[in-house]
Amino acid sequence: MPRSPQQKTPAATTLLARHRAEELASALPPLLVAAERVAATVAQGVHGRRRVGLGETFWQFRRYQPGDAPSMIDWRQSAKTQPVYVRENEWEAAQSVWLWRDRSPSMDFRSAAGLPTKRERADLLTLATAVLLARGGERVALLNSGVRPDHGKTAIDRIARLMTDPRAAASPDPLPRVEPLPRHAQTVLFGDLLSPLVEIHATVAGLTGRGLRGHLVQILDPAEETLPYDGRVDFHGMEGEQNLLVPRVEAVREAYRERLKAQQDGLAALARTAGWSFAVHRTDRSPQSALLTLWGAMAMEAV
Repeated sequence: MPRSPQQKTPAATTLLARHRAEELASALPPLLVAAERVAATVAQGVHGRRRVGLGETFWQFRRYQPGDAPSMIDWRQSAKTQPVYVRENEWEAAQSVWLWRDRSPSMDFRSAAGLPTKRERADLLTLATAVLLARGGERVALLNSGVRPDHGKTAIDRIARLMTDPRAAASPDPLPRVEPLPRHAQTVLFGDLLSPLVEIHATVAGLTGRGLRGHLVQILDPAEETLPYDGRVDFHGMEGEQNLLVPRVEAVREAYRERLKAQQDGLAALARTAGWSFAVHRTDRSPQSALLTLWGAMAMEAV
């Protein structure tokens, strides 16, 4: 019986699988190595995310307060001074942190050959954040991936492979889908966050309504902040927008910067209302600085 042209022989199927595996392998090591390097640099300058809880590691003494369990009182320390002190330990139960990065076409922009694209920087920061979290014992996963959170090297390897899978290289959605997640988890969203504020607010409100705390990290190319062009420039839309020919860019530069500032002020306001953090990162600056800022915000959430 003749084989249909649509059918693939076992050899062809194997060849296709090998090709995809080679593509994945070629992308994975550089990204993972870079993420490990960024995470290691940040880890040298920060401490763990301390939380009060049921762990066995001592954290601090504090004055006894009404409502504290008698079992928390440290009688030896209290005997040294008149006030009664309780002993607080660090919280050692891992929580889940869900990471998401924008893979829409606009993230492929870079204004100069020596700069990373916004997508490349978002991927690096996402994986470096995962590395730091996993080293701290947290369970981590990619939001909207359908994969449950895990910890340790297993989580890092899985996230790295998901992120470099060529079958999931792009997505038209500039914002994540709101999905059921464990209450009191955390989420971190990396993207250019240039969608209408009402859409971003709906996403943040949807996640916050499920009890999640979160962090917004806006990643921009330096040209998107400064609009450094002069004269006649033809701007091409990357996500289906019409092209825009501007006769004199310098004439609209101030209005553009005001519009961007209004967007960022709006992002900061909605993050503040939700109890989230908001930070801006430019691709011409070190990824370590962005990760350190994010890690500090996450540590504040954990206190």
